Amino acid sequence: MTKTEDLPFGYLLNDVTLLFRKHFDRRAVRFGLTRAQWRATKMLHYREGLRQTELAEYLEMEPIAVGRVIDRLQAAGFVERRPDPRDRRAWRLYPTEQAKSVIGDMEQIGLGLRRDATVGISREELAQALGVITRIKDNLQALDQAAGEGDDPAPIGDGDE
Repeated sequence: MTKTEDLPFGYLLNDVTLLFRKHFDRRAVRFGLTRAQWRATKMLHYREGLRQTELAEYLEMEPIAVGRVIDRLQAAGFVERRPDPRDRRAWRLYPTEQAKSVIGDMEQIGLGLRRDATVGISREELAQALGVITRIKDNLQALDQAAGEGDDPAPIGDGDE
């Protein structure tokens, strides 16, 4: 009998993620936004006035990478930087009217893609799969916390994900 840890699921998760990104980018190209730019714009739509470091934390990205995304969004007219009234060294980020005008359309792209990706999958099946994936994520995050406390996590294996 095969043990749970012997099942190579990492590559499958990666393939699904890559395909989802590819199809999202294809559908969203008409708005001139990449997936990363869309994620940042959407986050700022719901949390206006974040600092770049706060946005990076929410997006689980490095601040430098988020800075490049924001630079491109600002150049394209989707985001504006305003001085932070409490810290003259910092900037707050706000979506522009241009960004706000595409939010609904971009959310429809995401909804349509999720609909297409889940054809033939019941709500219960998807809920169960998401529950398992969430537990896997929690386990991996626990490894990060253990490593941060000086503990050495157990070896991962032969790299066959």
